[in-house]
Amino acid sequence: MKLLTIAIPCYNSEAYMRKAIECLLPGGDDVEILVINDGSKDGTAAVADEYAAKYPGIVRAIHQENKGHGGAVNTGMENATGMYFKVLDSDDWLKESAYLKVLDKLRDLAGGSRVLDLMICNFVYEKEGKEHKKVMTYKSALPVDEIFTWKDVRHFKKGQYLLMHSVIYRTKLLKECRMTLPEHTFYVDNIFVFEPLPYVNTMYYMDVNLYRYYIGREDQSVNEEIMIKRIDQQLRVNRIMIDYMAGTRRCLDPKLEKYMLNYLDIMMTVSSIFLIKDGSEEALEKKKGLWEYLKNTDGRDYFRLRFGLLGTSMNIPGRGGRKISVLEYKIAQRFVGFN
Repeated sequence: MKLLTIAIPCYNSEAYMRKAIECLLPGGDDVEILVINDGSKDGTAAVADEYAAKYPGIVRAIHQENKGHGGAVNTGMENATGMYFKVLDSDDWLKESAYLKVLDKLRDLAGGSRVLDLMICNFVYEKEGKEHKKVMTYKSALPVDEIFTWKDVRHFKKGQYLLMHSVIYRTKLLKECRMTLPEHTFYVDNIFVFEPLPYVNTMYYMDVNLYRYYIGREDQSVNEEIMIKRIDQQLRVNRIMIDYMAGTRRCLDPKLEKYMLNYLDIMMTVSSIFLIKDGSEEALEKKKGLWEYLKNTDGRDYFRLRFGLLGTSMNIPGRGGRKISVLEYKIAQRFVGFN
């Protein structure tokens, strides 16, 4: 069995996907690299086949009709044979020195007496034109270099959350929780780091800057203008998370429940901010509808979020209220990392 499967969803990624693939090759035979060509119309398929032919047993090229990012990640999970699973977007990369340390630690933990469910590492915002790179770290919230449980977790700051870039899940856990990401929908990475959490018992945090999250392409999904245009997809993800939270609360550790509720809080904030920034009557009706959906799905969650700090600022009526709401934009920026 391979130690780690890394899935690289690719759609028209010919121009930059080589860097993503090549940064993983130093992992050697311990690693399975799944290059998933999601119905690309450029030379992505040829690049994937080239690396699969050059590195048989390490790189696998998988070609499918276009299903969107979520559909490509689903394909990665279905085909993974590694003990652990990670997603690397085709325009991002891993730092080699940190990558090799993580592989060494996973190898060590795989032979231990306790099964590890989730490995957590830092990630770096590689924002185009920024000399100083912002690093998302977790050492204020998590024990370092030891296996721990939710009971050992400390306080997460606002804007400090586990994103897809920071997690490596046990593959069997992902398959046991039967998570299926919606197809043809952006922003499903939020579901990827949300739904498996109730199944996670053991975690390990390495304070290394592993994932390099590139921000700068005009067509990138986290471009602010694009996020506003795709707000209906963001709302779809938001509602899926509302439903999931409402259906799993009874079995949650109190600290995990608090974390997941805070995550849902920031998702409500991100959605609300973009609808406010749109400013149209239709957008403001969608914001009202989102909060009503939360209220109708789970009154307790609605009360805790609607009358919390972020929820209150998101729902102050009138133009003045909307100006105050946009002050929460910095928190949303820290969470998403807009262009």
